[in-house]
Amino acid sequence: IQRIQFIRGIQMSFKDLKKQSKLGSFTAKLVKEVEKMNNTGGNTDDRIWKLDVDKGGNGYAVIRFLPAPENEDLPFVKLYSHAFQGPGGWYIENSLTTLGQKDPVSEYNSLLWNNGTDLGKETARKQKRKLTYLSNIYVVKDPANPDNEGKVFLFKYGKKIFDKLTAAMQPEFEDEEAIDPFDFWQGANFKLKAKNVAGYRNYDSSEFAAVSPLLDDDDALETLWKKQFSLAEIVANDQFKTYEELKTRLDYVLGNKKTATPSFEVADEDNDRGAAEELVTAAVSTTPSSVNEDDDDDALSYFQKLAEE
Repeated sequence: IQRIQFIRGIQMSFKDLKKQSKLGSFTAKLVKEVEKMNNTGGNTDDRIWKLDVDKGGNGYAVIRFLPAPENEDLPFVKLYSHAFQGPGGWYIENSLTTLGQKDPVSEYNSLLWNNGTDLGKETARKQKRKLTYLSNIYVVKDPANPDNEGKVFLFKYGKKIFDKLTAAMQPEFEDEEAIDPFDFWQGANFKLKAKNVAGYRNYDSSEFAAVSPLLDDDDALETLWKKQFSLAEIVANDQFKTYEELKTRLDYVLGNKKTATPSFEVADEDNDRGAAEELVTAAVSTTPSSVNEDDDDDALSYFQKLAEE
């Protein structure tokens, strides 16, 4: 209680504390704080916006994906990570495959996948890398948190939402006009709609509104553009642990002093969607099969589940 009071800057006498105890009014505040902590999964990065959902898992907001930040080429970055539990605790780390480098978990998963057992394949599935994208967004409408409206944030999202961005740029039918969803003037607002499907967060109902400028004032747009966060910094080399550091952590989580080192390089873990993707490098003539599982509908919901357990 004292900690929460300090954080909120509340000054309270002992008499007030006793009075509040009789009224039971502080209980609701504590519950609200706990729910807030659980819903954010411990995330304290004020740059990152997240859609709030109700107890049924439903949520709605309108956001606008923004162009590439100043002096950067792309309006998004792709990040791979691993999150799983072993005898030695949780392994929650970004994957070096994001940088096109070898990663100890990907190597270990390929060993498991190719050991010829169902248990090995199942363990590799549970430990496979998760895919997340990050972009700058402008919050147009956030009913659950109106104070966020008119501000720039970073937004983490999974492959399902990224597919909707891709579909907007490359529509499937001739009567659909291609748009650049990251454009200030020729882009469109994105109506983000969340619902609970089979226990997982689902964004299939999300859609783009009609094409329109984000703002009618170019000076305001330039000011907004300069407020964007660097995406390149998120996937810079210094944001990742070294192979040796990750290997040490993996050994600890697995309860091993040392994990076996495979005699081959690892195939892409996400080539299960039918795309013929190249191996990183082939050290032997026989190519190992890769983990054959779809990415989660929402990479973020995976970490949310960890926070709730």
